[in-house]
Amino acid sequence: MSALESIRLDKWLWAARFFKTRKLAAEAISGGKVHLNGQRTKPSKEVKLGSQIIIHKDQFSWDISVVGFNAQRRPASEAVLLYTETTASKLKREQDVAQRRLERQFMHTDPAERPNKKQRRQIHRFKQQ
Repeated sequence: MSALESIRLDKWLWAARFFKTRKLAAEAISGGKVHLNGQRTKPSKEVKLGSQIIIHKDQFSWDISVVGFNAQRRPASEAVLLYTETTASKLKREQDVAQRRLERQFMHTDPAERPNKKQRRQIHRFKQQ
């Protein structure tokens, strides 16, 4: 972490690995998916230590507080050190992940899907008998 006092919001989101590119981060900010200190903002807005950021990405949501800066994108183990997440946000996201796993478990596959290799072999054996 460097001795920066502030950094652009889109650059911080990219460095903290919430988005793969700065362009995706900027589009999310412009689209209202990211709120800085409770308000919609622009990608060029400066983020300072202690800033509160709410990020909505896909079906997930993060409520975080900025505790560090990095001007460059670093490994995920270092990116996690740039923010702290509220316990309520973490608990909500974990519940959402568990709920999606449960839903996926009970979803039926589309009957129009092609059979896999094992199923094809079973079909061939059945037809030969």
